[in-house]
Amino acid sequence: MSGKVLDELEKIRKQALADIERASERDFDDIRVKYLGRKSRLTEILKTLKDIPSEIKPKVGKTANDVRKDIENSLNKRSSIITGNSMAAKIETGSEDITKPGRTARLGSKHVITQTIEEIVEIFVGLGYRMVETGEVETDYYNFTALNTPEDHPARTLQATFYLEERAGCGDERTLLRTQTSPAQIRVMENSKPPLYVIVPGKVYRPDVPDPTHSPMFHQVEGFAVDKEITFGDLKGTLEAFCEKMFGAGRKVRFRPHFFPFTEPSAEVDVSCIVCGGKGCRVCSHTGWLEILGAGIIDPNVFEVVGYDPEEVSGFAFGMAPDRIAMLKYGITDIRMFFENDVRFLEQFK
Repeated sequence: MSGKVLDELEKIRKQALADIERASERDFDDIRVKYLGRKSRLTEILKTLKDIPSEIKPKVGKTANDVRKDIENSLNKRSSIITGNSMAAKIETGSEDITKPGRTARLGSKHVITQTIEEIVEIFVGLGYRMVETGEVETDYYNFTALNTPEDHPARTLQATFYLEERAGCGDERTLLRTQTSPAQIRVMENSKPPLYVIVPGKVYRPDVPDPTHSPMFHQVEGFAVDKEITFGDLKGTLEAFCEKMFGAGRKVRFRPHFFPFTEPSAEVDVSCIVCGGKGCRVCSHTGWLEILGAGIIDPNVFEVVGYDPEEVSGFAFGMAPDRIAMLKYGITDIRMFFENDVRFLEQFK
């Protein structure tokens, strides 16, 4: 039986090589299917190996595989020869212009939000800050309690925070998707001593219904400084320097009194409208100002939580939304456009 199968394999090899030698480029697919396809005689022989006596099975299997390799190698070699001859003929006759530029691959670029975050971070690194990144899953303690947020504060409700199921190792502590990048203040201060000048970019989450100005996932950049004799004037000077570098020279900055649990005094910070230059337009609701961030002097209660002496050190903190800054800077009216992956939109920011 082995002699008969081996003879058939040799016959398949000779016939296939002869067909390949005579083949044109358009015949390759037919030949490949005929000799190597699922219904080819060679494939059928390989499938019947299990029924061949064990003493001759190795020889038949090796021969069948050798035949397959010879056919594949011959097809590839013949294809290279024909393709080369075809290109040479096209060049010789002038039908192929080898001086033409090749096809340019379409290259991607960083997302406009990533570009904005990197620009913000670069500005603060230039001012002597270091960048830190922390996790997006936080505990109730770091996200609220350590930041001087009362138990009955509205931000701690299910309507304002994504709470998670219990995680091993967290004990009775509730876990959540962080609603702000401010927990990084506590984590850094717990493990470092002043002076500290830190910038923290990252994603944050709140159960907002998507609309032109809200998204359940967006970005924040947190910054804070802790040192001796830091004042509100230092905060004001820092943010004015940032706004000038981010939005251009001559940009006016306005501080308005506000309240945040972990800073006192606190302020919201506006810049003169990028569209109308402060004259008043639809974008700025005819006020001449655009809100870009919140800031304030770090509350002494926060220092006490991390073991700092508020009589020895002081500091400031600020938080901004790169998504909003990008909207203001580039005149984008709907935050949802950042997350819809419309290439036509994203290509504007290459």
